[in-house]
Amino acid sequence: MLSYKTRKRLSILVLVVGLPLYILVAVKVVSLFDRPPILVELLVYVVLGFLWMIPLRKVFLGVGKPDPEDDKGGQD
Repeated sequence: MLSYKTRKRLSILVLVVGLPLYILVAVKVVSLFDRPPILVELLVYVVLGFLWMIPLRKVFLGVGKPDPEDDKGGQD
């Protein structure tokens, strides 16, 4: 299992680098097809917006809480 600090750093990396890359790839893949009706396109983007979180939920779980191993009360 990853330590708290590792998960925190990895989650920041995913949000700053990985998520924008995922958005670019998703838009590029959707643009390869003929443009569907606006509601269908919105549904595709909403589904893709949730799909990136599923494999990474363990990384983000508990990152917003104070470090459980920190004896200072969670202050950085």
